[in-house]
Amino acid sequence: MNKPWSMLWPLFVLPLFAYQYQRIELLRNDEFNLNRWGERSVFYEIFVQSYADSNGDGIGDIPGMTSKLDYLSDLGIDAIWLMPMSPSPSYHKYDVIDYRAIHPDYGTMDDFKTFIKEAHKRNIKIVMDFVINHSGYDHPWFQDAMKGKDAKYRDYYVWADKDSIAAQIAKKEISFDSDNIRQWHPVDEKNPVGEHYYGFFYGGMPDLNYDNPAVRNEMYAAGKFWLEEVGVDGFRLDAAKHIYPDDRASDSHAFWKEFKTEMEKVNPDVYLIGEVWADAGTASPYAAGFTSLFNFDRAFSILESINKERVVAANIAGHGYEIDSNANFPEVINTSLPWFKKYNSDFVEASFLSNHDQNRVASVLTGDVSKIKLSASLLFTLPGTPYVYYGEEIGMLGMKPDENIREPMLWDERSKDQMRTSWMEATFTTDKSVSSVTVQQKDNNSILNHYKTLIALKKQEVFALGDIQHLDFGSSSIVAFTRSYGNKSVAVVHNLSSQSVELDIEVLDRFQNLVWQEGEVDRSASTLKLSARGSVVYKK
Repeated sequence: MNKPWSMLWPLFVLPLFAYQYQRIELLRNDEFNLNRWGERSVFYEIFVQSYADSNGDGIGDIPGMTSKLDYLSDLGIDAIWLMPMSPSPSYHKYDVIDYRAIHPDYGTMDDFKTFIKEAHKRNIKIVMDFVINHSGYDHPWFQDAMKGKDAKYRDYYVWADKDSIAAQIAKKEISFDSDNIRQWHPVDEKNPVGEHYYGFFYGGMPDLNYDNPAVRNEMYAAGKFWLEEVGVDGFRLDAAKHIYPDDRASDSHAFWKEFKTEMEKVNPDVYLIGEVWADAGTASPYAAGFTSLFNFDRAFSILESINKERVVAANIAGHGYEIDSNANFPEVINTSLPWFKKYNSDFVEASFLSNHDQNRVASVLTGDVSKIKLSASLLFTLPGTPYVYYGEEIGMLGMKPDENIREPMLWDERSKDQMRTSWMEATFTTDKSVSSVTVQQKDNNSILNHYKTLIALKKQEVFALGDIQHLDFGSSSIVAFTRSYGNKSVAVVHNLSSQSVELDIEVLDRFQNLVWQEGEVDRSASTLKLSARGSVVYKK
């Protein structure tokens, strides 16, 4: 019987730390397309406020993040997505009041430039949240615009009299990415029959008017500032679907193509990832304006499949998901990906398990370590550029409201954790419920080291760039597929069940050599026995 811990190709194995740990060596960059660095990267999302506090004020900051770059490099991270850092009155900072500055709680512009420089020394790219669908209510543009119809910045926003929008106000419908039922907001709450402004998410975030060329030019200039003068490598574009209302989706598509063209003028290799929370058919035309888009269907499907212990393919529909229990992951991927490639031949989908807007993976999976590890095993062996939400790699917990899914990162036991933030008191992720980074680094079977192993596995070109085909074992509790790139091919088998399974080995006849496993695996001449929620990879 094979050992139940991770086993890797001997050719690529090297020891790490004093304890016995193995990971797969990263392929040299010249084996990849250097002009499309995003497709071979593992990304890591950081909420700065909760990540690492360098000065003891309780709030995470840029110098704190800089001090953790070695940790991220050792984990295998290639790129960091930073949630908003611009001046804002809110803790989350998605209501920006200055598009060319850093919030003073987080540090200075020089701090940020140092962070980028140090990240680049470690071959880590930096992508920042760029929130341009809307500004903050307190932005000087909006404060001026509310002065009246002749105000300088009046046309930077969208206005209407109540009578002309009565039908829209009466709808009171939520959308998949917003619980707000009121998109039109009175300028004067005491006079609700008067003038209104449009704010898709809420009144504190008035939408910008992209029919106004001046607004476009402002945002193009701001984007170029961060790319050219500050040195970021790209942007995550928030609420990309809402630049124009849904009935003007083609205008949104055209805007993002124009935005991409403008950014490429200062950085031809700029990385742009969009948040388009919609079904694949609706999302695919947006690919023309982006390097990548998040695959929300995949995230939900992985977690739902693990909890139900059978393969589930989910598709966004209306305000929820439609479930297809007859589909499989490769089939869904091979059906939908060409829709995106039609609009952008270089398109790469972005895969993830959860982010700052969703309940944390570990909580969705009831804190079960075997489920948490399985979710990561699926994420990193399926196609797509994987994104890891900070703390996911140590099993941080959290359920909405939003503050509870953005709790402080645990670096060490509280008494020793000088970098832990304290801007909020954690409800879910505490020393009693989650083991810290320091503790997990010493545990070869920890969630952290599982992530580290899988990230190294993902760096192999067959997993980073390979296509996918379904392997049929005739069981709904088995996710199995091949990944192939060039003359390399591997077979991957995941057991979703809480029970061990015995499978006919004939399906794996061409794949004889063990690459990696999680859990117990026993292979004979006729059968493959795989432990509960176990995974295995073979090569030819």
